[in-house]
Amino acid sequence: MNPQALLRRMFDAAIASAQPALCVPRFLPDLAEVRGRVIVIGAGKASAAMAKALEDHWRGRGLERVEGYVVTRYGYDAPCERIEIALAAHPVPDAAGEAAARRMLQRVTGLSADDLVICLISGGGSALLPLPGPGLTLQDKQDINRALLASGATIGEMNTVRRHLSAIKGGRLAAACHPARVLTLLISDVPGDRPIDIASGPTVADPTSCEDALAIVRRFCIRLPDAAQELLQSGRGESVKPGDPRLARARTEIIAAPQLALEAAAGVAREAGYAAHILGDSIEGEAREVGKVLAGIALQVAERGQPFTPPCVLLSGGETTVTLRGTGRGGRNVECLLAQAIALDGHTRVYGIGGDTDGVDGAEEIAGALIAPDTLARAWALGIRPRDELANNNGHGFFQRLGDSVVTGPTNTNVNDFRALLIEPTGDAAPAPEDPHAPHA
Repeated sequence: MNPQALLRRMFDAAIASAQPALCVPRFLPDLAEVRGRVIVIGAGKASAAMAKALEDHWRGRGLERVEGYVVTRYGYDAPCERIEIALAAHPVPDAAGEAAARRMLQRVTGLSADDLVICLISGGGSALLPLPGPGLTLQDKQDINRALLASGATIGEMNTVRRHLSAIKGGRLAAACHPARVLTLLISDVPGDRPIDIASGPTVADPTSCEDALAIVRRFCIRLPDAAQELLQSGRGESVKPGDPRLARARTEIIAAPQLALEAAAGVAREAGYAAHILGDSIEGEAREVGKVLAGIALQVAERGQPFTPPCVLLSGGETTVTLRGTGRGGRNVECLLAQAIALDGHTRVYGIGGDTDGVDGAEEIAGALIAPDTLARAWALGIRPRDELANNNGHGFFQRLGDSVVTGPTNTNVNDFRALLIEPTGDAAPAPEDPHAPHA
């Protein structure tokens, strides 16, 4: 099979493994055991698909008792009968998201101990539930979110700040449901699968503090609006902590995660005759640096047969970060891939793919891209200078001009980034292409 076609099959398998229709039903309770109301809420890029999976499972089993309200990204809605779907912006929040968050809190007020709340959460929920903390405005939240996205902070660091500037995250949504029972079903998109970092943990207790958030703000030189600075310094932005009695009846289940997606891709590789090695499901760091490291491992495999023997596939997941230096169109996956291509320097037996499993890398409807031994040579032939494109954070622009972008459309799930490097068996190697722009001795 063509190496690039195989890589794309692996990416598709990773996405398919995390589809809500497969993951949601086995975690749903028996409605006959619920004496009170059944309310479904949720947020994230997969939340509408999760809601539909729930309705499909309960149709004919008491679905008429269910009511609900979830918010997802524009273009990611799904047809539901009993659960209302709201649409809002991601990754920078908008007024529709703020309105949805307020309405969600209203839907869970005044519940009884007999009621059940099922909360469907996936990646993207932080931006889709932008309810400002006391004294803050939506504009403040938008400005802070942009600054966080450009800072190079990890997802865990960004969400620590977000939790303490929110009126709904950091356990506050679950606290609002008290005394009802709360079951949260999570599709993880974060390294380590920590529930507090998935959509900034609206239904789980938060062990971090306002002081932790301030330390992150200082570390990355993020300028906060005065109201946000005061909210953190005063401690008024403190979130719901472990042991809070309002969360005593809250339970959380992770129903899909990056590791499972990598294992699905590994199965596809093995069926095609390639050994599959998972390097890690929670690799973080600056995207271009991670790309260089992964390329270095692939070169060692290709040239030395260490630590693995080709033919093989190296799989990894996680969430890298990009510190914006240029003005190009990019995302963390294409930034990582472009750095890989440059480091591989046209090696004749290494191919790669990288993409976000939600179908959106950065802010564009492009999941990621593919690289091949001729990636650099084709770029130079078009007058494109790969190193300049990387310096300008223009990964999407680079790969689109080559026709190597990966476009999936809405995938209805989100289990973080997917990366694979395929190393072909040893054979006669052609000389690497020469960079016409490289300085000569």
